[in-house]
Amino acid sequence: MTLIAIDSLQQDIEHYWNQIDRDGYCIVRGAAPRLLVEKLGDDLRAGFETTPLSQGPFYGDTTRRFHGLLHRSPRTAGFALDPLIHGLAERILRPWCDMIQLNLTQAIEIEPGGLAQPPHRDQDMWPIHAPGVEYLLNVMWPFSAYTAENGATLVWPGSHRRQDEIFIGMEEAFPAEMEPGDALLFLGSTLHAGGANVTATPRRGMIISYSLGWLKPYELPWLAYPPHVARTLPRDVMGLAGYRAHRPNLGTYEGRCPSLLLDEAQNGPVGAIDMLRPDQEALIADYRSGLLPVAPAPLRTRAG
Repeated sequence: MTLIAIDSLQQDIEHYWNQIDRDGYCIVRGAAPRLLVEKLGDDLRAGFETTPLSQGPFYGDTTRRFHGLLHRSPRTAGFALDPLIHGLAERILRPWCDMIQLNLTQAIEIEPGGLAQPPHRDQDMWPIHAPGVEYLLNVMWPFSAYTAENGATLVWPGSHRRQDEIFIGMEEAFPAEMEPGDALLFLGSTLHAGGANVTATPRRGMIISYSLGWLKPYELPWLAYPPHVARTLPRDVMGLAGYRAHRPNLGTYEGRCPSLLLDEAQNGPVGAIDMLRPDQEALIADYRSGLLPVAPAPLRTRAG
C-alpha cells in the first residue's frame, strides 16, 4: 500500500470515527463491491435454507441465525479484515486493550411477519461497565436491500451517550436502510433493534463484531474453529478469532500463545513463555536490578 493510500485510509478512518463518536453509528456506502457481497451470500445460501428458526423472546421465532462464517465461506475473512472496517475497530477499541478480537460472525435472516426485536445494547452481555470504555463494535453487512419495510436495523442516534435510559421512544429511532455493499457500524453502547419485516420476502445479512481482547466473546472461537479447521484458514484472521494471546498472559495454551496450535509441525511437550507488554518487562527488569524502591518487610510479632 502506498503512502498516499495509507494517508487516505487514515483520513477515512478519522472521518467515520467522528461520525460514530457523535452519533453512536455510521453507514459506509459502498464499503465492499456488490458482486463480492452477492457471492458471499451465495456461499451462505445453504445455511439460510437449512438452519431452523430461532427460539426465544429476544431472537424471535421468525429469524434464522448461524455462525462460524469464516469456515463456511473463505470470502468472510476479507470482510473481517477490511482495512477501513478493521481500522475503525482498532481506532475505537484499542485504547482499552492490547488487541481486539472477533466477538462473532453471524448470518441473520428475518422472515416476513415477525415482531421487531426489543431495543437493546449489545454491551449488556457483560455485566460490568467501565464509564467511557467501549467494549464492542458491530458491523452489519446486508445481503439484500435493507428497508424500513423489511426490517432494517433500527438505531437510536446519540443513545451511546444516554446510558442511563434503558428505553428511548420509537420516534427517535432511525431505520438503517442500505444496499448490498454498504455497511452499518454501531457501538455496543448504542441502542438498536432488528426491525419488523412487513414485506413478503426475507431480509438477509451478516454481522461481524469486534470486541476488547480480554472479554469473553459471544461466539467461542476455539469451538467454532478447532485447530484442525483453523489451520486451513488465514493465520491473520485466526489471530483475530482467538488464536493469539492477549498480553499479559490471557488466553494461552500450555502457557504459550495459542498460535502454536496453527503449526502442524508442533508436537510433544512445550514450556511456558511469558506474553508481557514491553512496559511490564521493563518494570520487572528495573525491579530485578534494584532500581525500584522496595518496601520494608512487615514487622512480625507473636501473640502473647
